[in-house]
Amino acid sequence: MPKLTVQNLAHKEVEVASGQTIFQALQQAGIDWMHACGAKGRCTTCRLVVTEGMSQFGTLTANETRYRDNGRLKENERLMCQATLQGDASGRVPLQTQLPHLRYAESS
Repeated sequence: MPKLTVQNLAHKEVEVASGQTIFQALQQAGIDWMHACGAKGRCTTCRLVVTEGMSQFGTLTANETRYRDNGRLKENERLMCQATLQGDASGRVPLQTQLPHLRYAESS
């Protein structure tokens, strides 16, 4: 099963099942993650800055494409409520969407 490693969250790893969004896998693993719109792809608060394995993510969804086209989602970012994973990847939670009750490593 593919794994996502969240580098600035103590290198936590979450396995993502086929057909499951990464956000669903994070919730199943008990990892708290920002999601202001209720994980419906209507905002960008659940984004991840992908540092390794961008090619391992599924195809951009219509919502991700819309945010990318209007400059709200960078080329190296994916929405966890929309994205799926086919192979191992790594990323970081951006400072703007870090939850105050979790301890994150500083960005390098």
